[in-house]
Amino acid sequence: MIGRAMIFAAQMTILAAVSNPVSAAILSEPNYTARCQMCHQRNGEGVAGQFPRLSGRVDKIAGTDQGRRYLILVVLHGIVGGITVEGRGITGFMPPMGVLKDDQIASILNALSATGAKKPRLFTASEVAKVRAEGRMSASQTAAERAKLVSAGLLP
Repeated sequence: MIGRAMIFAAQMTILAAVSNPVSAAILSEPNYTARCQMCHQRNGEGVAGQFPRLSGRVDKIAGTDQGRRYLILVVLHGIVGGITVEGRGITGFMPPMGVLKDDQIASILNALSATGAKKPRLFTASEVAKVRAEGRMSASQTAAERAKLVSAGLLP
């Protein structure tokens, strides 16, 4: 009985992925599933007031060099404090994921970028390595970087 239930669950996951390209992009990225899904949810829709929606937003942020750097900083170093996303305030903490390899971070960001209408250039391990080489940053410093980009109108 357990075997049939597991097969059925796997079939439903595949069916959902095939019928929803947004889910397919995210579900196929194992590091997103292991590290990000618990907060940002399986489909990247987030939780209102707690965790921002990533699906359909990361592609817009990745449309500029500053936005790309910011996305990498958030994954590497985390972010803490209050932010406003889509007109809603969120106060919280995203832990740093700097233990991930550069290619894993690039893969997560590429999967999230694929969920939007825009198709920015792919993130690469060397792009992540370049940002990592800038040195360690606190989650508060990442929040300050975000504030600068918001003030400049570079974040949606």
